[in-house]
Amino acid sequence: MRGRLAILALLGLPVIAIAQPAAPITVTPLLPPSVQNPMAAPPPKAAQLPADQPVTGSPPQPAAPMQLTWVAQGSVLLQLLDKVNAQNSVVTVKVGQQAQFGSLTIRVQACNNHPPDQPRDSAAYLAIADSRPDAPGFRGWVLANNPSLSMLQHPIYDVRVVDCRA
Repeated sequence: MRGRLAILALLGLPVIAIAQPAAPITVTPLLPPSVQNPMAAPPPKAAQLPADQPVTGSPPQPAAPMQLTWVAQGSVLLQLLDKVNAQNSVVTVKVGQQAQFGSLTIRVQACNNHPPDQPRDSAAYLAIADSRPDAPGFRGWVLANNPSLSMLQHPIYDVRVVDCRA
């Protein structure tokens, strides 16, 4: 048994030493639907070596970072919770339309997904208003995979994005 572990350890160390770090991932910012992306610029062109210059044995350059993109969808699947009555509801709302849940009016202004070749996530731009005058409202992006980054902070209701669909 010890001999097998020693062999595995010897075989595993060179693999670990040769491994290179993965390319970093950059994210395209989510802006409100009415704002154009100021960071959208054409990708830089790759530098080319002159034909008469020999190629040296320098280490390979790390791969360019993966650019995460968003694809617009037509509707959002929302999970709504009334914390007082423990009432849970799942509703589908089309972009540009609104839904009513208790005293909340939820208007969906945009809904985006990552393409299938990127990590799965959905984001919806929601405008939430409460009919009660002293209750808080919300306007902004809500991420399905990380709802705590941006969410409605309401004493009675909880609103989460489940998915965006065509």
